[in-house]
Amino acid sequence: MKFVLFSVTSANESWAEEARSVYVKKINPYMPFEIRELKNKKSAREEKSRKVQEESKNLLDQISKDDYVILFDEKGKDLSSIEFSKKIENVLLSGKKRCVFIIGGAFGVDDSVKSRADLTVSFSKMVMNHLVAETVALEQIYRGFTIIKNIPYHNI
Repeated sequence: MKFVLFSVTSANESWAEEARSVYVKKINPYMPFEIRELKNKKSAREEKSRKVQEESKNLLDQISKDDYVILFDEKGKDLSSIEFSKKIENVLLSGKKRCVFIIGGAFGVDDSVKSRADLTVSFSKMVMNHLVAETVALEQIYRGFTIIKNIPYHNI
């Protein structure tokens, strides 16, 4: 199995690059893992619906019908880290070849991506910067593996 994080982004900062690098190195011993950034086109806020539709189509073009898809969305399920680790463990046992995590663009994703997701997870009811959301996703994926492997990282 392989894990891939698809992230629709237009901005980048050095701290986020460093976080990505750190967490990819931490996750890879447990599971082949990569981040694929999907660059979005600059457009005016008034073109929000067209932008969401284009980004969603681009995301769906990257996903196969056999992938297990986890969407990070503020309207998703609230899970504890332990509950999230159990979801990851279930994916590992599913027989799927790839698990895809998705972070949509600034305006989210459309219903086509939401309906394709096998699981939709929320980090918070608060909206957060895209780069912060990506860092939280990476940390929780790593934390999930340490919980599954019973490695002393998650303190309960």
